[in-house]
Amino acid sequence: MKTKLYLLTGLIFLFSGLQAQTYNNLSGQGSGSRVITTAVPFLLIGPDARAGGMGDGGVATFPDANSMHWNSAKYAFIQNESGFSISYTPWLKNLVNDINLSYLSYYHRLDDISTVAFSMTYFSLGNITFTDNLGNVVGIYKPNEFAVDGAYARKLSENLALSVAGRFIYSNLTAGYAAQGVENTAGISAAVDVGVYWQKDVNWFPTMNAQFAWGLLISNIGSKISYNKSNIQKDFIPTNLRFGPRLTLDLDSYNKISFNLDINKLLVPTPPIYATDSLGNPQVSADGNYIIAKGMNPNVPVVKGIIQSFYDAPGGFKEELQEFYMAFGVEYWYNDIWAIRGGYFYENKVKGDRQYATLGLGLRYNVFGLDFSYLIPTVAQQNPLQNTLRFSLIFNFGNNRNGRSYY
Repeated sequence: MKTKLYLLTGLIFLFSGLQAQTYNNLSGQGSGSRVITTAVPFLLIGPDARAGGMGDGGVATFPDANSMHWNSAKYAFIQNESGFSISYTPWLKNLVNDINLSYLSYYHRLDDISTVAFSMTYFSLGNITFTDNLGNVVGIYKPNEFAVDGAYARKLSENLALSVAGRFIYSNLTAGYAAQGVENTAGISAAVDVGVYWQKDVNWFPTMNAQFAWGLLISNIGSKISYNKSNIQKDFIPTNLRFGPRLTLDLDSYNKISFNLDINKLLVPTPPIYATDSLGNPQVSADGNYIIAKGMNPNVPVVKGIIQSFYDAPGGFKEELQEFYMAFGVEYWYNDIWAIRGGYFYENKVKGDRQYATLGLGLRYNVFGLDFSYLIPTVAQQNPLQNTLRFSLIFNFGNNRNGRSYY
């Protein structure tokens, strides 16, 4: 319980703009970390076990019911008429047992060129007990966040599709609990995704059929979010660029293997380095703001923040490259019935140092599907999904359009 209370307190301070600056010296060394933080980070958590088994990537994997999170443009090429999926992901299982992410998605193919889809993501932080300065219990609350999405995907040609998705975001972490005299409230925002997906059968290999695909998604383009009634402090939501390719090989009539790569970058400002005095305290200008020693002002409008994110890193081009993180995945199918998956996720050590391998299994029988995934950290840093088994249930209905399947 104490661990969760500390976690929640940290979230309150972060989203209220009360946190201390850690990137605060002229040399740029600071704490050694240059992590970019945003509000509602749950929007970036991979919700389904299929992608979870492939390094948490899926911008160009073959379409399935969970394509909303990875690239909603893929729905235009989905094979079945309709379907839905339910996924469950325990979070911080090594510390607590009641923080989790739940995900529900649904799609319906309107015709041969267009599809609509909907999803809901719910992130629960379990039960939190609030106490006063004397330790007396003043209330028990269950903080939570959720997002509701709707998307429309349409083929523009035989091989190319475009999608637009809308998202409503609600984040209630404190139930109005006041932190350091600041009264907090639930955060509300709205955002859109724009996705592109291209796939084509290719004859690159003389002895086997193959398919090449690529995808691009810009997600969570939306308004900043505030957690206090004054609305003075607003934080960026995690606008994200995701792109990458896939290659699928039909080894024979029964065996298929796919290789896919996702490359990501947060499209929000990089924290600058702040000037300090001889004692290491941040220097403040006449208008009450910290003086920036290196980098750019992060308090900019959303559109400017997206553009600025490509060139505002205090470390220059080298640091901009460090802000890209990657997911590589492999998926093998036997007779379109069962699958084995593996993957690797890499993030630079100064940008979060998330580095882990993943394993996964999949089963398809008639309209029913079941996926599992497991995460194996490859660095000493603890991972919220360490020693956690994720799973997804999938149901697909209607005739397959072309008799081929890679899902």
